Amino acid sequence: MTAANRIHYKGRRRPTMTITFYYAPQSSAGRIRISLAELGVPHEAVRVDLRAGDQRKPEFLALNPNGQVPTLVIDGTPMFESVAIQIALGERYGVQKGLWPAPGSPEQLMALTWLVWGQVNVTSALYRYMKNTSEWFPKEQQDAKQAEAALNEVRGLLRILDSRLDGRPYVTGERCTLADLDLASVLGWGLSMTKIDTSDLKNLKGWLGRVMERPAVKAAMVDD
Repeated sequence: MTAANRIHYKGRRRPTMTITFYYAPQSSAGRIRISLAELGVPHEAVRVDLRAGDQRKPEFLALNPNGQVPTLVIDGTPMFESVAIQIALGERYGVQKGLWPAPGSPEQLMALTWLVWGQVNVTSALYRYMKNTSEWFPKEQQDAKQAEAALNEVRGLLRILDSRLDGRPYVTGERCTLADLDLASVLGWGLSMTKIDTSDLKNLKGWLGRVMERPAVKAAMVDD
């Protein structure tokens, strides 16, 4: 397996908790990379070469039987599925860092809601639209009606988010959370790839700009 040879430790002492982050560029692991950067969590980053088939090797399948990234190993316990990883990071590190609401608070309920909403609804609709329009997918498998239906769904979801952001700088209120980082990662990439016009969604545009301009987000995206 190809390693990135980048171990991020702050200070001189090795932390008691060990975290290994398995990722591949231009994948959903980018969301977790951004969160780790924002949280400043010490970790070892291991790059998985998908083209070489690293994800199908027995040692990787022992961590993630799906053979996918992102995969996170915390003190020897592997995790997969990016939404589960985001929640775990939020609960373990985000409250202290101000990037995840306190357990049991109304804001936490909203953060969980919008985090899952983004990954289940927005990501799915964007993928269906791209599958039926992008040159990344075989043209003979594309369907214009499915593309139109997916585009309408995406636009509807974006209007919902725009409405949510009316009078709020972030989805849960005044503070940026991992839910914002995750949603912005999805939309920052998806909208740039699909060229969907969002000029009429002023709240969404302002929010996306605020999140994507955060230093840790910019650094993580360049590093990816």
